Amino acid sequence: MTATQHAASREAFAAAETRLSQVTSDASGDTLGTLADELFAVVSLLGKEPALRRTVADPATDPAAREQLARQLLGGKVAAETMNVLSAVVTARWSSPRELVDGIETLGRTALLTQAERAERLDAVEDELFRLGRIVAADGQLDRLLSDATGDVQGKRALLRGLLGSKVEKVTLALVEQLATSLRGRGVVTGLEELADAAAKRRERSVAHVRTAFELTEAQQDRLTATLTRIYSRPIALHVELDPSVSGGLVIKVGDEVIDGSAAGRLEALRRTLAG
Repeated sequence: MTATQHAASREAFAAAETRLSQVTSDASGDTLGTLADELFAVVSLLGKEPALRRTVADPATDPAAREQLARQLLGGKVAAETMNVLSAVVTARWSSPRELVDGIETLGRTALLTQAERAERLDAVEDELFRLGRIVAADGQLDRLLSDATGDVQGKRALLRGLLGSKVEKVTLALVEQLATSLRGRGVVTGLEELADAAAKRRERSVAHVRTAFELTEAQQDRLTATLTRIYSRPIALHVELDPSVSGGLVIKVGDEVIDGSAAGRLEALRRTLAG
């Protein structure tokens, strides 16, 4: 969910997330994959049907009526686990139809990340999402193709499968395909960053985005990780990006906080000090 999520939606999402956790407590990898696929399909349906989207998110209507409508539309078409999760979604009180759809999408992503976690592949998924984000950011044509909201869905899938194929985890490919084919106002690079952060948070870590003009050795990365973990009192994952524009030192971003240790950053700090 987004950082600007309203209070009612935060409560609604927490309830739906709890239901998802209950439903998937002993679910197989295949069940988790199906659950994610079906939740993403519902996101797509609601994206195309604004009247339906408003109806299932309308807090003025009876929650039981909203659940009945969902069951009439989807009963027998989705797995019991999916219907169970969706029942928790539509009977909750959301701040807006948009935030309800955001919630369903996040639940689908969580199902896939849970699948990777149980297969002990979450590290790989996180790394692949981050690296792919850097690759797309550096390739303007690829970024435009994938970020084109009017682009052909099947064409995007074919492009991604051709580029990634068996080179990445199945969960990574599924997450990226869903992102590129359901942009909902996002750019692909921003979406990939969100996915990488979600994977990191799934492992109860924070992400430190590090820009550096020189390649860090493994020992340097270990020392930096230990230092940031001590500063923030929680485990920290590094995402390191080589950036020639950083004039010596490092620029580190953790959440909304920027630690600028670059030469340019130190000069700017000196200018501010001299200016009083």
